[in-house]
Amino acid sequence: MRLGFAGGVVIVLAVIALIIGYSSLFTVYQTRQALVVRLGNPLRVEANPGLHLKWPLIDSIIYVDKRILDLENSAQEILASDSKPLIVDAFARYRVIEPLKFYQTVGTTDNANGRLSPLLSSAVRRVLGDATLIQVVRDQREDLMAKVREQMGTEAKQFGIEVVDVRIRRADLPPQNSEAVYKRMQTDREREAQEFKSTGMQKAQEIRAKADRDATVIVAEANSKGEQTRGEGDAERNRIFAEAYSKDPDFFAFYRSMQAYETGLPESDTRLVLRPDSEFFRYFTDPKGKVTSGQGTAPAANPPAPAAPSAQR
Repeated sequence: MRLGFAGGVVIVLAVIALIIGYSSLFTVYQTRQALVVRLGNPLRVEANPGLHLKWPLIDSIIYVDKRILDLENSAQEILASDSKPLIVDAFARYRVIEPLKFYQTVGTTDNANGRLSPLLSSAVRRVLGDATLIQVVRDQREDLMAKVREQMGTEAKQFGIEVVDVRIRRADLPPQNSEAVYKRMQTDREREAQEFKSTGMQKAQEIRAKADRDATVIVAEANSKGEQTRGEGDAERNRIFAEAYSKDPDFFAFYRSMQAYETGLPESDTRLVLRPDSEFFRYFTDPKGKVTSGQGTAPAANPPAPAAPSAQR
């Protein structure tokens, strides 16, 4: 009986020792940091990953996430400095850098989000309220976000929190304002298009007028040069005719008469109203073109037949 009782006591003591030994150890993971609290009073912070010791039963462990945490904020309407209303949807990223202060002020992550959300809204309203619509949407967005992060970070230090980043997810005009802005933009674009069209039509008319003027000048110069060339050609032709006549008057007279017949007797109409003994037909009665006795005595040198009318130019 004594051995049985002693063995039971040993077993109970061993179990108690195991429980005490197990409860005196705690694990800190890489994504967390541990705050050791003794009877409600914070003692120390364990941030290094691994196994750590604590007093069993009287010490408790509170884990605090040391990763970057998200803070989502609902969209809010802000009036910019140029009196333009904006619907702004912003969010923030933060992390706990002082677990003891964090535990003493907010306690949990949910409570921290509840305390930080008004700070984010207030900082966004203050900073964007001093900026214009163009600065928020396009020109100075990064600088404005840096100011919001700085102001919010200053207020969040009281909770042992560091604000890592603040961003605007969306910054739009209210629906009714957006529709008015789109219509105004459409009107402006249509006006610019009409101006471009009017300018193009004016340029086209100027180009056409210049082209017509240049064409008229070119045609006039061409006609003038053509008339000059024709005059020079006629003069050269007359010179050649005169030279040919001086060399052989009979042949020249015959050649000129043939030209007169070709011109005066076209294929379409060969009718002429002349006297049969007209000098125009002398080569019809005599191959040498001599005038018959009935027509009078021939001159020493047979004159040429009348010249054919010059061709139309």
